[in-house]
Amino acid sequence: MELTTRNPYWLLKNGYCHSYPSLQENIQTDIVVMGGGITGALVTYRLVNAGWKVVVIDKRNIGMGSTSASTALLQYEIDTPLGELMEKVGEKRATDSYLACYRSIDELEEMIRTENFRVGFKKRCSLQYASFEKDAVKLEKEAELRNKIGISVELFERAEIEEKFKLKAPKAIFSKQAAQFDPYLLTHAIFQKGDENLRVFDRTKVADIQPGKSRIVLKTDTGKKITARYLVVAAGYESQHYIPYRVVDLLTTYAIISEPMSVSDVWYKNALIWETKTPYLYMRTTSDSRVIVGGRDDERNDSRKRKKRLPRKAVKLAEDFHKLMPHLSFHTDFAWAGTFGSTTDSLPYVGSIRQMPRTFFALGFGGNGITFSVLAADILCTILKGKEHPLQETFAFDR
Repeated sequence: MELTTRNPYWLLKNGYCHSYPSLQENIQTDIVVMGGGITGALVTYRLVNAGWKVVVIDKRNIGMGSTSASTALLQYEIDTPLGELMEKVGEKRATDSYLACYRSIDELEEMIRTENFRVGFKKRCSLQYASFEKDAVKLEKEAELRNKIGISVELFERAEIEEKFKLKAPKAIFSKQAAQFDPYLLTHAIFQKGDENLRVFDRTKVADIQPGKSRIVLKTDTGKKITARYLVVAAGYESQHYIPYRVVDLLTTYAIISEPMSVSDVWYKNALIWETKTPYLYMRTTSDSRVIVGGRDDERNDSRKRKKRLPRKAVKLAEDFHKLMPHLSFHTDFAWAGTFGSTTDSLPYVGSIRQMPRTFFALGFGGNGITFSVLAADILCTILKGKEHPLQETFAFDR
């Protein structure tokens, strides 16, 4: 599957920062993680720190799949609002999901600061504004629900939104819990940590998976074998290939990034901004005062069509930004598109299925892919220790 177009920003910005060998021998390990993107990296970090010997493999170069195209808006808000999620999955499951995502941002920050990873991590606020007048009442109810479960938010009225952001909207939810960082750099930082229990191979494609009673054997397309106790599939949207029923709908999302702006604070607190409309427009700043704008999703994931549509989508995204913030001069520097997936309830799938013995999945789909990956790492690490995790049923395949 072709996950991105050319020129995703993080790859252009950082270049080919680290190299890894392909697998050229038969090896044994405790756990093999299939997928060398940000999800595989976060899962690997937890497993190695828990004392497991881990081998990571990826059929591409490390970090050059969906991770290189991520816009990395780190939010606790799930694509489905809390109130709607309660109606879909029940009050407890929805509440647990929101609170877990909220905490995951702090957990990621602690990990990055503990390891002194230089990946551009910044805590941010976030603003979700009402796209239409009819959405104002929904935001009022949403803010009330979030405050009720212990997530403190403010409800901004029209005048305050315009004063702080120079943005016209009838209402908005303002939250102090959000963050941004460079997911490509963090992926490499984890894999370059130099732990003796970790080996990383890219350009290594799995041709066959053979589970047994006490071991699982992966065979590569070059005939090499990896024998492990367990397999963790963290291959993102391509993980669907290993699941005999559909769990995700694949879409295409588009993004553009501006030339550097002339000011360091582009808008109020450089908050992450998104709207209530579906598909929604979203934006964030970068450490070098650029603005990333994304959205204009397509209902299908067709790599040939998105290449053709990208120039037009880039123009439309720039127009969306100018309409929203006409006081800012936005000049597009780069544009790209990538695969995007959504589940019926906007929640991830973490755990195992009966058809794949000794195999666990870490599938953080949707706009919360990275925060979901933090949770998946914690859940799988707990399960592999033989313990129960309080969220494992919430994100299970048979939920």
